[in-house]
Amino acid sequence: MAAGNVGGAFLGAVFGEVLKVVTDAIHKAYKFKSELEELKSTLESITPTLQEIEKLNGVLDIPERETAKLRKEMIKGAKLVRQSSKMKRFCFFNRVNYADKIIKLKKSIESFCNVNLQTQMARDNKRILLGVDSMVKMLSINEKGVGVSNRVEIDGPCSVPDSLASTPGLDVPMKELRTELLKDDGMQVIVVSAPGGAGKTTLIKKLCADDQVKEKFQENIFFVTVSKTPDVMVIVKRILQHKNTEVLAFQTDEAAINDLERLLKSIGQAILLVLDDVWSESVVQKFKLELPNYKILVTSRSVFPQFGSGYQLKPLNDEAAMILFRSSVTPQDGKLSFVYEDLAKKILRVCKGSPLALTVVGRLLREEPAAVWQNTVKEWDQGKSIFISGTELLVCLRSSLDALDEEVKECYLDLGSFPEDQRIPITALIDMWMELYECVEDGLSAITKLHKLSNRNLVNLFIARKDASDDGYYNDHFVLQHDLLRELIIHQSMSESIERTKRLIIDISENKFPKWWSERKTNPIHARLLSISTDEKFSSCWYELNAPEVEVVVLNLRTTKYTLPNFMENMGKLKVLIVTNHGFLPAELSNFSILGSLSISNLKRIRLEHVSIPSFGVQMSNLQKISLVMCNVGQAFKNSNFQISDAFPNLLEFEIDYCNDLEELPVGLCDIVSLKKLSITNCHKLSTLPEGIGKLVNLEELRLASCTELSELPEMVTELSNLKLLDISECLSISELPTQIGKLRNLETLCMRGCSSCELPQSIMELESLNEVKCDEETACEWEPYKIFLKKLKVEVLKEDINLNWLRKRHF
Repeated sequence: MAAGNVGGAFLGAVFGEVLKVVTDAIHKAYKFKSELEELKSTLESITPTLQEIEKLNGVLDIPERETAKLRKEMIKGAKLVRQSSKMKRFCFFNRVNYADKIIKLKKSIESFCNVNLQTQMARDNKRILLGVDSMVKMLSINEKGVGVSNRVEIDGPCSVPDSLASTPGLDVPMKELRTELLKDDGMQVIVVSAPGGAGKTTLIKKLCADDQVKEKFQENIFFVTVSKTPDVMVIVKRILQHKNTEVLAFQTDEAAINDLERLLKSIGQAILLVLDDVWSESVVQKFKLELPNYKILVTSRSVFPQFGSGYQLKPLNDEAAMILFRSSVTPQDGKLSFVYEDLAKKILRVCKGSPLALTVVGRLLREEPAAVWQNTVKEWDQGKSIFISGTELLVCLRSSLDALDEEVKECYLDLGSFPEDQRIPITALIDMWMELYECVEDGLSAITKLHKLSNRNLVNLFIARKDASDDGYYNDHFVLQHDLLRELIIHQSMSESIERTKRLIIDISENKFPKWWSERKTNPIHARLLSISTDEKFSSCWYELNAPEVEVVVLNLRTTKYTLPNFMENMGKLKVLIVTNHGFLPAELSNFSILGSLSISNLKRIRLEHVSIPSFGVQMSNLQKISLVMCNVGQAFKNSNFQISDAFPNLLEFEIDYCNDLEELPVGLCDIVSLKKLSITNCHKLSTLPEGIGKLVNLEELRLASCTELSELPEMVTELSNLKLLDISECLSISELPTQIGKLRNLETLCMRGCSSCELPQSIMELESLNEVKCDEETACEWEPYKIFLKKLKVEVLKEDINLNWLRKRHF
């Protein structure tokens, strides 16, 4: 709609002026053209309604107090847009500041119309008043023998908003949702969840406009936008007004819901309540009613597992993403020239299938020359964040983070320390968080936080064996973060200056260090977490880095040879080191001796994955836990001059997983009497345990799962008087338990899945503390006669529920 078509009343004049200013500014704007176009679109969409309100106000002689606040907003808006149009191109921070203000202005107008003014409701009420006034006049005139009839079509306040004509990538989700929605015996509550900007609202608008859905629910589809601060009484009032029902003043939410239930019962037909943008499941719970043919369709950034599995909307595939991007850039025909097409493919990789990102970036680049496209792609390749270009995208996704409580949010931001498209071991996160946030020892606090993040659609959890975590074993649990949200994490983490940021996350391509680092111009860095990711061409030539406050270092590498940086020697507060090789071959790790420096004597936890260790050869007296995953350790452990008890005299936990060259345990391991947890799993060449294992008098957990060549448990295992858990699952070569295993009087849990050929000695009747045996069905039968003697014993038959999807990202 052109600016000149706005009505002549005062509010209309203000709107006309702002529209004119915005239209002029769009042609002058350099970077936030998309924000101005969004503002223009918002103004044009609500202008006809506000025009009608003003006309009806005049007819009905109603004061314009309703729109006074809006007029003030628009006057300020005109001033803001004029200022922004004069801004110089190179003023980056001012540009971002103005873009934020323009978006806030747009949202303020929308909020005023949707919540305060409730534009459509006001318009409808005025139409009704005008209709009543006309009827009175008509009756008066009819007494004189003259009649007049006018019919006005009215949209209710809970009408379904118009859906987009083109919705690429949503046909399959809509078909699946429609099938569930039309089931008479299906779930009453269907939750469609996905991160912000994924297209949830677009999907349900399209669904509500579907012919089959409309045929079933007819005029009984109520569409309500809930948002972060829902008011149940207001929602109910809107539904009642939608059905032209008398609205009373409610004192409580319960009273409102009671009135709603009476209304819905009186309808006597299929009813669909759409609750869009729900942030808390408690709101949905209030609208659950025991009514036949009553469905509630919910969209949320959270999963809400109490309502069932729901439907998680996935990112767009490449084909659908390209269609949406083209239509955002060229809305007339959705076609791009050859020059732009190649650049568009690169842009799609950055947008990660997010409809909002594709739309925002598309509008940003609309009508821009190829040089601007090329520069945008180049800036992204050099590490510039997409969120600088798409402020609206930043506002949308950042709200997901802002909704988290502070501790969970901090943990979530730590996930940016790990590379894109790589699964993050939960055990690595536990190591980090126990030292950064003092999480409880058994990892339950960390797992709880990850479940919260998973329910918010911020991460995906992968669990290889569902029963594995019951006893605190998380080695086969992984997290995958969403790519675009990882970009947001890094953007948020780097929003402060390098010197003051809590997390310093650095990506190094080839040997191109960040300018601030290579020029060595920074003051001491105060980050607590340092993450450095390097590629296949990195030469391990390091610049110095002064970071004395770092407590956690995460090194992500891809080269076959890697040198630990010397600057770690000056990290006096370092507590956790995580080194992960994401390349195909194991990386030979050198300069390991630096970890023995007296200045980093606080180091407590080391996790090494997919690396080759020529020798430890260093003493770390305060080290409490070491984890070796898919490492080549044979050479280091066979070194006759090396005793692990000398290197790690106060070790509490030792984990070795998938180390295929491990044939025997390192010399001196049985002399670390402080050891409480020993886990040697999936090491198929390990055939024997040392007799001296009985010296580990403080050992509480011994895990030997899937060591398929291990032929026996030495009798000295029965000397482990404090042992509470023994896991020999899938140790296929063990034919019998030690004859005196009954001496393990503190043993509480015995895991022996896949050990059906293992004989049980009579002494197991003396395991007085044994509460649980986890095994397969055949082994369970062997335990049945002993339940008479072991009164507390519960034998749990574990089903084969192994999930191997996680193997796709592991290296062998």
